Amino acid sequence: MDILLTNDDGINAVGLRALYDVFRDAGYTVHVVAPVTEQSAVGHAITLFSPLRVVEVREVGFEGLGVVGTPADCVKLAVHHLLPRRPDLLVSGINAGANVGVDVLYSGTVSAATEGALAGIHALAVSVDDFRPVDLAAQAAWTVRFIADFPWSSVPPLTVFNLNFPAGSLPEPARVHVCPQTSATYRDWYIERADPRGRPYYWLGGVIPEELVQPGTDRALLSQGCITLTPLTFDLTHWAFMNVLRDTVPQPEF
Repeated sequence: MDILLTNDDGINAVGLRALYDVFRDAGYTVHVVAPVTEQSAVGHAITLFSPLRVVEVREVGFEGLGVVGTPADCVKLAVHHLLPRRPDLLVSGINAGANVGVDVLYSGTVSAATEGALAGIHALAVSVDDFRPVDLAAQAAWTVRFIADFPWSSVPPLTVFNLNFPAGSLPEPARVHVCPQTSATYRDWYIERADPRGRPYYWLGGVIPEELVQPGTDRALLSQGCITLTPLTFDLTHWAFMNVLRDTVPQPEF
């Protein structure tokens, strides 16, 4: 199996390096094309008005291509130009920080996987509920076993698997819970500070309020120490409201 490995935390991130090691040990062909620097929360942005530059990263036990661009740039450039052949699977992660609920709209990790799915490639986004992970070898090993055992031919087109690990060690037994996203959204705030010249600047903060999280959804199960898996698709049409809207807005006659 040929795997395209990317992320949004940058090519030196702990999670990407952990996946690289286990994929190589499992005998997979791994192509790393990832951002040079952290690109968290850039969503599905692509670069249009400046060139993309690529640097080779070669170290003992690791090689890959770093792109001065976004996660979606990395996937587009890899699939349509850099790789010698089309990969069988795109894996994005392991991201430092969960990607649950509305996170999937902001996440560079999920957006990279989405770009792979849009290109007709099976795609998996992987995250851990920890913003400062040190060792993700166990999570990476679990991921490679999941990939090896899953019947990928059964996955519908334009589907992204969103896999999240809880913080800390893996649960025992380490089984995955298939679940929907939470519909709860962030409660945001900004911290205002002053720079050395007295001018204000702002840091964004926010949480998904626990009391708004529905039981059995990704955020709820992850907080309970479970591994979660959510199949995502990206038809954003509000089908349930479509007929109501047609009755409300006069439609042209043909």
